Amino acid sequence: MRRLLFAASMLFAVLFVFSASAFAFHPLITDDAGTQGKGKYQLEVNGQYGHDKSDGSIRNTTQTAITLTYGLTDPVDISIGIPYALIRTKDSEGSVTHDGLEDVGIAVKWKFYEKEGLSFALKPGLTFSTGDQDKELGTGKPTYSLFLIATKEVKPWAFHLNVGYIGNENKIDQRVSLWHASIAAEVEVVKSLKVVANTGIQRNVDRSSHTDPAFLLGGLVYSVSENIDIDVGYKYGLTKTEVDHTVLAGITIKF
Repeated sequence: MRRLLFAASMLFAVLFVFSASAFAFHPLITDDAGTQGKGKYQLEVNGQYGHDKSDGSIRNTTQTAITLTYGLTDPVDISIGIPYALIRTKDSEGSVTHDGLEDVGIAVKWKFYEKEGLSFALKPGLTFSTGDQDKELGTGKPTYSLFLIATKEVKPWAFHLNVGYIGNENKIDQRVSLWHASIAAEVEVVKSLKVVANTGIQRNVDRSSHTDPAFLLGGLVYSVSENIDIDVGYKYGLTKTEVDHTVLAGITIKF
């Protein structure tokens, strides 16, 4: 109980400064099949800055994020993500700025298989309509998702695969049925330092577009100690419907 109260106090202490939507091993988009272990916590504080130029307009998005994960049992985790965004859009008619809380999400990860470095997990998720859809901060309705996650470890390498479905319920005329596929790799090049890479594609939410957003990402993760990691990354849009350039950074604390 004391650990739970401590974790909750940490969460609310930074709630007004940071937020979270990412549930993967930052800066990766693709999640791994690992879990925290019963009674253990993980706190992630992440930020990213995206720059996108399309059809004569420039869009800069700054997002901050906090994710708290708790191990319900050894193979089962529960996570809550609370995102906050600042969006600036500029075109020939002027500029518009919106900021605020985005849609809060929760997810459960169940690692149902693990043997000889190969593990599989299922991850259902749900978001709540806490963001203002009129300011492009939310969909206006709860959404749901289900992901299959696979991880294969061949020291010093690890490989991760995600395939999933997203029920993008919304009030803003976006496509509802979305799919996602991505793959990532990580390798420890020297003690405490990992190089990570990631690529993936997801169905476009824009009903009028037949070009799906695809990305390529690279980054570094440095373990300050056994329980603290810091990371940086860069994500490049491979298609015109993906954000052109995104810089990511974060810190992960386990306790």
